Amino acid sequence: MTDEKSWHLYILRCREGEMYTGITLDLERRFEEHQSNGPKCAKYLRGKQPLTMIYHHEFSDKSSALKAEIKVKKLTSEQKKLLACGHLVIHEIDY
Repeated sequence: MTDEKSWHLYILRCREGEMYTGITLDLERRFEEHQSNGPKCAKYLRGKQPLTMIYHHEFSDKSSALKAEIKVKKLTSEQKKLLACGHLVIHEIDY
């Protein structure tokens, strides 16, 4: 039996409304790193706390998560909002 972890795609909303998209193996740990504004926080998010996780999706492998991340990063803010509230499904995005 393999002990493989799932990859997670996530979208965070910053204090001023900007959105940040990323992938990780440990969603809770990564959110805390970003929220802490510490050395492991993404540079884009420095000083933009508090953050809100508005979306996350689980993938079985890193390749799928990376492909989805690239596509989501190309979406407009409005499309990301639709994704976050369930009106756009990640599988409907051509990746």
